[in-house]
Amino acid sequence: MARGNRIIEDRPTSKRVGALRALWPFVRPYRSQALLALIALIVTSGISLVLPLAVRRVVDGFDDGAGLLDEYFSAALAIVALLALGTAARYYFVTRLGERVVADIRKAVFARVITLSPGFFERIMTGEILSRITTDTTLIQSVIGSSLSIALRNMLILAGGLAMLALTSTKLTGLVLLIVPVIILPIIILGRRLRRLSRVNQDWIASSSGTASESLLAAQTVQSYTHEARSAARFADVTEQSFDVALTRIGTRALMTAIVIFLIFAGVIGVLWIGARDVREEVMTVGQLVQFVIYAILVASSTGALSEIWGELQRAAGATERLAELLTARDELSDPENPVALPRPVQGRIGLDGVVFHYPTRPDTSALEDVDLTIQPGETVALVGPSGAGKTTVIQLIQRFWDPMKGRVTLDGIDLKDMRRDDFRRAMALVPQDPAIFATSARENIRLGAPDADDTQIEAAARAAHAHDFISALPQGYDTQLGERGVMLSGGQRQRIAIARAILRDAPVLLLDEATSALDAESEALVQAAVNRLSEGRTTLVIAHRLATVKKADRIVVFDEGRIVAQGRHEDLVAADGLYARLARMQFTDGPLDP
Repeated sequence: MARGNRIIEDRPTSKRVGALRALWPFVRPYRSQALLALIALIVTSGISLVLPLAVRRVVDGFDDGAGLLDEYFSAALAIVALLALGTAARYYFVTRLGERVVADIRKAVFARVITLSPGFFERIMTGEILSRITTDTTLIQSVIGSSLSIALRNMLILAGGLAMLALTSTKLTGLVLLIVPVIILPIIILGRRLRRLSRVNQDWIASSSGTASESLLAAQTVQSYTHEARSAARFADVTEQSFDVALTRIGTRALMTAIVIFLIFAGVIGVLWIGARDVREEVMTVGQLVQFVIYAILVASSTGALSEIWGELQRAAGATERLAELLTARDELSDPENPVALPRPVQGRIGLDGVVFHYPTRPDTSALEDVDLTIQPGETVALVGPSGAGKTTVIQLIQRFWDPMKGRVTLDGIDLKDMRRDDFRRAMALVPQDPAIFATSARENIRLGAPDADDTQIEAAARAAHAHDFISALPQGYDTQLGERGVMLSGGQRQRIAIARAILRDAPVLLLDEATSALDAESEALVQAAVNRLSEGRTTLVIAHRLATVKKADRIVVFDEGRIVAQGRHEDLVAADGLYARLARMQFTDGPLDP
């Protein structure tokens, strides 16, 4: 809860409706569609302004004969037909434009966010990002596909209606214009408050989505610890906060609407009263008064509609700012402007030279402190040590998910910061401790390692990872959908899918982070044999708590509190009687640890 509050408090409120200008780069490719929509909008607005003239002709010419009256009504029917066609065309082009622009925005935001480093996701919850991509873009779609065109149409009718009012009766129009400042004042005053509330409301909605996502992704843990009621209460609290802000926004907008509508129609009634007196005194005709009344109603309704749409535009402006934050989010990591290409074939020499690193959320605690480590091509190196010693951090730095505060990380002698990340990452295959399984088929999950691989290669990789038998036993075999996060599979099965993925990738650098931790003894032996075959001729970095899995490594590097405290082969480290020896005695004997 505190995290969601902090996110909201740290954000600036929406500044202005002008923030919608940020949408122009997405609209620009579809200028022709926008132009067609604008033409249709102008045509329908013009027709709306012509109708009162036809009504005046009918009223004032009612006694001119049946033939002329028929012509007036025929003309009015033709005008209505044009209005219907123009309105349909405007709806089609504007709605299509809105859907197209929002689809492009969603794609652009996702394409940007998916490239951001882990540091970004420490500052913002995944559920909140999803809320921005869905809820905020829906607001924008409503504005581009409806509200904006309605606003433009009402602005044209308002301007044209005022002009026609002046032509109909200068005296009455002057009275109408006296009312306009009185109407605009509450729109400006309440509009500012409405804009701020709209932004805060969207922030709370996003926080609510983030809270729900966090709990649902860990639903089994929540249920195991009987935390359902507390999770539901936490979500309810955030949702109620969102509702309270929404209620204030709705009340503010309702108040603004009531004030504006009352002022508009009170003014119209007053003007009509004066106009009726002019008709009685024969200063103007009945047709002129009817024409003026219709134009006055058009002007009044347009002004009222603009006050309504103003709130929608403000909400969309807040949503646009929030999406722009993602599109322009500053990433701690970036590729160089002139990257160095990683020479092929990749040898696989990895180096950490004087590396110092601490996580941004723990600035006072060093994850790695003055680490020097060189891994030769084809060498298998195991990293061991207590939890939190810095082993996984090494793998994260080798993939450049973070940059060291001091020192450098190299591949084949080239600093990772001098290369494109997608360039050197193609030379690596990772099997993490908690493998990511996607809600698609087993085949496609393995194919993630090599998107162009055929079914034969996928099956061969699965066999090498000892995953073929259990995959074949699934209801649709390799085409079985594995569910969100691989819910259909056991922990060991998920890990073997990840190993098959790494085998298929066939990369010169292999990174294994507790790759066999979730396997039973039999499966571990089988997979360990597959890993040993996979490691041949590759640079392999292994993290393992089970020392039995790394006894045959070319070199074992022992970490403790972010530093390398020893390295060598298993037998030498046991003989040295240091930290590794104590860990070995704890795992390989039943006796207590030596003091």
